[in-house]
Amino acid sequence: MATDTPNQDAVADDWAQALEEQASAESANNAEDSAPEFDRVNTPVTPNSGAPNAMQDIQMVLDIPVQLSVELGRTKVPIKYILQLAQGSVVELDALAGEPMDVLINGYLIAQGEVVVVNEKFGIRLTDIVTPSERMRRISRG
Repeated sequence: MATDTPNQDAVADDWAQALEEQASAESANNAEDSAPEFDRVNTPVTPNSGAPNAMQDIQMVLDIPVQLSVELGRTKVPIKYILQLAQGSVVELDALAGEPMDVLINGYLIAQGEVVVVNEKFGIRLTDIVTPSERMRRISRG
């Protein structure tokens, strides 16, 4: 599979920017929702106090490859049926037409979406993101 490094860098930059925006939005929401805190103007910043190390931690994991897959549906069939498959055979799946497709990262459901075609290539438009708490609940069950 050919890789497009400038495109990957642009995607990585987009992800980093999105993560920063999300973190700043969450911190703004937390500041509004929480009880009044002590004045932090005179609090000294130490090398281990958060932000620089958090960015370094994020930078370390941004290049870790993961397997993203989109699942159209599933079915169970006996081996004798598999051996009879030929070109033009149709395998019926359990998913209905128009139903959202599952987006999995390393086999774990993280979102659902619908198929789109962009520049003659298939893609998926995310319509529902699984919340982190729901992901943890699913991981602990499985």
